[in-house]
Amino acid sequence: MIRKLVFTTTLLASLPALAQDLPTAPYLPVEMAAKAADAALKACASQGHNVTAAVAGRDGAIKVLLKADNAGPHTVSSASGKAFTAASLGRGTADLAEFIATKPAAAGLRDMDSRMVVLAGGLPVRFGKALVAGIGVGGAPSGDIDAGCAAAGLAAIGAAQ
Repeated sequence: MIRKLVFTTTLLASLPALAQDLPTAPYLPVEMAAKAADAALKACASQGHNVTAAVAGRDGAIKVLLKADNAGPHTVSSASGKAFTAASLGRGTADLAEFIATKPAAAGLRDMDSRMVVLAGGLPVRFGKALVAGIGVGGAPSGDIDAGCAAAGLAAIGAAQ
């Protein structure tokens, strides 16, 4: 009986030490993701564009998706794919499209994952050097407008641009 008690006490005493050694990773809370998506949607709405804004966590899963009234059905997959791509690769989708255009050997990046969309309008969400998510906007008449609205989302939460 005493052996079991000593063993259990020893085991339980070492658990806090193990927990302290676990890695931690920054992430984007859903409240901030929603604020970014809402700001992006409103930025495009103020210009007269009905778009969809999406935020994907660092793991690529969509955390927030806001579709404006009268936004086209294609805008959901466009915004989601841009957010996924920016979160996955940690770079803007316009920059990625330009990189692929100038480096044909990198064209395979487009096909790495079926969820990727390599068109302007997706931006990585960073705080300092920590990549925590990606934001994507789809549905404006140009990718530059989509990207501008996504940048408004970053600004709303104080993320690096």
